[in-house]
Amino acid sequence: MASALTPARPRRYTGAMTDPVSAQPEDTGPAAVPAPPPVRATYVVLGLFVASLLFGLWGVWRTVAGPGGASGAELAAGQARIESLEQQVATLTRSDQISREANRDLQGTLAERDEEISALRADVAFYERFVGSTAQRRGLAVHELVLTPQAGQAWHYTVTLTQNLNRGAVSSGRLVLAVEGTRDGQLEQLDWAALRQQPDASGVEYSFKYFQQVEGEIMLPPGFQPLRISVRLVPASGAPVEQTLPWSEVAPRAAAG
Repeated sequence: MASALTPARPRRYTGAMTDPVSAQPEDTGPAAVPAPPPVRATYVVLGLFVASLLFGLWGVWRTVAGPGGASGAELAAGQARIESLEQQVATLTRSDQISREANRDLQGTLAERDEEISALRADVAFYERFVGSTAQRRGLAVHELVLTPQAGQAWHYTVTLTQNLNRGAVSSGRLVLAVEGTRDGQLEQLDWAALRQQPDASGVEYSFKYFQQVEGEIMLPPGFQPLRISVRLVPASGAPVEQTLPWSEVAPRAAAG
């Protein structure tokens, strides 16, 4: 009988060694790593981000472009206003110019009318002096002589003859002129033929009841300085009438050539 104290024989383990971790019970269920989110959700999030970005850009564009558009409209309105004002200024300027020209023409016309009125008044006074009931009776006379320079050495003369002694009677005859002056330091007198440059020149005929203006041309020689001019009236009947006037009085606005 074997003793109960006999050591037991060690057991030999012939099985393969197993990793404690791998020794855990095998899990045949789903994988332990979590699956990624679905693709559709990703696109939704991305779309919302892009939409928000576009909306932000649109807001920025409205913020920037809005005032700019308003300024452009205001600029266009201001430019139109400026053009309108410029047109008004041009119109007013032209109107003022026309008014000035019309006023200048009117002033000129009024001045001419004043001269005509003065001349008519002088004529009326002249007529009254000779044909009025209180007019002083005078015979044939030279009332006025006016000389006007022409081209070269020529002069235009206007002689006003009057008479009211014989009312209704006709005075007729011839008029001749003579000029006294100096040339080359010597006194010289030019008769009617020399003044007309015609050896056989006859006097200018006149015929009137109360007054008449006789006009014509005379020519002075070069270098001649006139001093006096004489008017000689040779009536058809009666004694000749002669009157001498200083050259400076009958041609005050021109010097002799």
